[in-house]
Amino acid sequence: QVQLVESGGGLVQAGGSLRLSCSASGGTFSNYAMGWFRQAPGKERDFIAAINWNGGRTYYADSVEGRFTISRDNAKNTVYLQMNSLKPEDTAVYVCVALSGPAEVIARLTTAFGSWGQGTQVTVSS
Repeated sequence: QVQLVESGGGLVQAGGSLRLSCSASGGTFSNYAMGWFRQAPGKERDFIAAINWNGGRTYYADSVEGRFTISRDNAKNTVYLQMNSLKPEDTAVYVCVALSGPAEVIARLTTAFGSWGQGTQVTVSS
């Protein structure tokens, strides 16, 4: 089973940018569709973005469409989330997931399926 480690979180002012990384080990990275979720305190885990095995297809939540970009580098076993025009409501723990299956189902994924990282905190100040 693939192991995932997120990095790149931090504190940023509203309007700023961050790039998150999720590094995978223990599996063949190109066999997995990858995704990002986030969870704010007291709220459910929400889907953010997903990407298929070769980066040819991407999917986004309406709340981040046009501001966030998901990408992957299979040579580095890493998926990225570029976050621009950040808002205070983007504050959350961001978690990546690997799924041995189609990327389009990641938006409906529960933690019972896939491999999940521990997350990285993103805080956006107003």
